[in-house]
Amino acid sequence: MDIRTPAFQRLLEIWLDEDLGRGDLSANALQAEAKSAYWVAKEAGVFCGGIFAEAIFKRLDNEVNVKHLIKDGEKFDQNQKLLEIHGPGKALVAGERIALNIAMHLSGVATTTHLLASELKGSGVHLADTRKTTPGLRMLEKYAVKCGGGINHRLGLDDAAMLKENHIAWAENIDQAVLAIKESAPWPARIIVEAETAEQAEQAIKAGADGILLDEMSPALLHSLVPRLRALARTRVEITGANTVVIEASGVSPVHLKDYAKTGVDLISTSAPITKSSWIDLSMRFL
Repeated sequence: MDIRTPAFQRLLEIWLDEDLGRGDLSANALQAEAKSAYWVAKEAGVFCGGIFAEAIFKRLDNEVNVKHLIKDGEKFDQNQKLLEIHGPGKALVAGERIALNIAMHLSGVATTTHLLASELKGSGVHLADTRKTTPGLRMLEKYAVKCGGGINHRLGLDDAAMLKENHIAWAENIDQAVLAIKESAPWPARIIVEAETAEQAEQAIKAGADGILLDEMSPALLHSLVPRLRALARTRVEITGANTVVIEASGVSPVHLKDYAKTGVDLISTSAPITKSSWIDLSMRFL
């Protein structure tokens, strides 16, 4: 992830303004010379957030030096050292809580993603995230999903067009809705249709959708439906030359991932890595 973007720099300013306000009232108690500290894990997990921690400390004082003992996306054990930090003491104490909060949350997301993605290992099916993210933290949480071994679904409403149940209910029909998007969206944009029935899924493929999201359908139904959708997609390619269709299962309980992986879908999307994960406990200790 590129932390030099204006979007991330704005986030950085918001975080620091929230915690520092008009200044750290305890800073004057510190001696002026440089200090050293390190991060240690209180439990095992998958690390995420080191690059953001460094950006936070350097934004406070460019003299801070951060040595990464582990990279984002790597597993760590309990009591393992993660970072070593050296620089002006005022910057270290001012950035401590903000940096730890970000890393603990994102490491929790990455750890949960890793556990779920491991259930799909060897199946050829990818675990994808959703737009159920914390407002203001979407790009960070989706980065954490990637660090944990998942893949990112669309980042926002302007990234890909997804026709959900309300769109379908309020449109004339799926054919008309897909056509309206094709006529108005930029040419690289993909169109995904959320289908709640087999009939909707088949109609969406015939209408020219690039992706079909099969919502809250049982593995038993998908075992019979997915081959039919693949056959329809092949026919469409032969007739129109259109791209093949990506088939996605959603509304899936994490405990049933292996069952859904056997149905022939390409993706399983879930909000669980972000909405169900717990923070990983990390600590910053001063020398």
